[in-house]
Amino acid sequence: MKVVVLGAGVVGTTSAYYLLQNGHQVTVIDRQPKAAQETSFANGGQISACHALPWATPQTPWQSLKWLGQEDAPLLFRLRFDPQLFAWVLRFLRNCGPDRTRQNIEKSLRLAIYSRSCIKELRAQLGLEYDSLSKGILHICHDENEMKKVEKTADIMQEFGLERRVVSAAECLAIEPALKHSRHPVIGGSFSPDDESGDAQKFTLALADRCRKMGATFLYDTSIHELATSGTKIDHVRTSNGPVRGDKYLVCLGSYSPFLTNPLGIKLPIYPCKGYSITIDTTGFEDGAPTVSLIDDSVKMVYSRLGSRLRVAGTAELDGYSLRMSPRRQQLITDKAFELFPHCGNRDQIDYWSGLRPVTPDSAPVLGATRYDNLFLNSGHGTLGWTMSCGSAKAIADVMSNKAPEISLQGLQVDRF
Repeated sequence: MKVVVLGAGVVGTTSAYYLLQNGHQVTVIDRQPKAAQETSFANGGQISACHALPWATPQTPWQSLKWLGQEDAPLLFRLRFDPQLFAWVLRFLRNCGPDRTRQNIEKSLRLAIYSRSCIKELRAQLGLEYDSLSKGILHICHDENEMKKVEKTADIMQEFGLERRVVSAAECLAIEPALKHSRHPVIGGSFSPDDESGDAQKFTLALADRCRKMGATFLYDTSIHELATSGTKIDHVRTSNGPVRGDKYLVCLGSYSPFLTNPLGIKLPIYPCKGYSITIDTTGFEDGAPTVSLIDDSVKMVYSRLGSRLRVAGTAELDGYSLRMSPRRQQLITDKAFELFPHCGNRDQIDYWSGLRPVTPDSAPVLGATRYDNLFLNSGHGTLGWTMSCGSAKAIADVMSNKAPEISLQGLQVDRF
């Protein structure tokens, strides 16, 4: 069977790999000159099942109101006339109740834990090098209110199968000694020993190369214009380089997926949420930079050591499809990074980046079949695309191969909307 995968980010490329593993011919289409040039380019680097907490919680609406108009707020709504955003926000608010929050934690965590095991297995099989670290993820707190939230979340996640234990301030410093230099004392947190980190772009480029050696065709520099239908099936993909045909089609276009599916009557509530990252050269500052991946929820930022670099990512900005970087938000991430780790690197040598996270109202991806017999979806992973990539790819490859996936996809399919 010939499968056409739309998108060569970490989600599309892992999907291509597992489809090849299942014996299919695979063609991958992407508008960029190579894989992992958009959302997968410089993300936070974490494979973090412990971060599978949905954005929509009972506290979020009140927090968002407090942040309105603050340029340096962790979550920023840029006010504009945007029907797509308005519809998304209404669905988002419906997911803010305690029962929905619990359900959304369970389904995201189910996929994240499975995906984490898939990437461990894949790494062992292929020997891919991507600055990976298997030292767990430390979630730090600076005050008692944060600590209470972390304790409550840790309890729920342990109930759903994640090893995440509450740790004291002394244990935090033992896990990550570089925290002793922090200008804001850490009072405790939680530790998820089985979580990981690594460079998503390096991983995706290496895996794309392996896919090519397995027989996949990558059509780069090729814009995707339309999915042409014939009855209840997709007939071909109309691209800037002519039609591309296959037996089945898989949409892995992140924030841009709705542009292809909406004209077909498949209304995906995926909205782009801009995130920022900085990459700091740690050469000569090895003792001051963390070697364990961290999450600082007080400022909604994550830290990952990637070889001789420190990746710091965070903030969420709802501003349509704009990639314009706010100097103030760049400065915010830089300031917070050097407050936590004052000796982590050269402040004058920082690479800045922004990318669009494809966020759904319940913070879980859209995974599975559609009303069209040969069209499938693997999109909307939000901030957890790297975390969930291998698991969602393996599951959708099994579905497309008429095999039962190894985990339940309940609550992840498009019909939930």
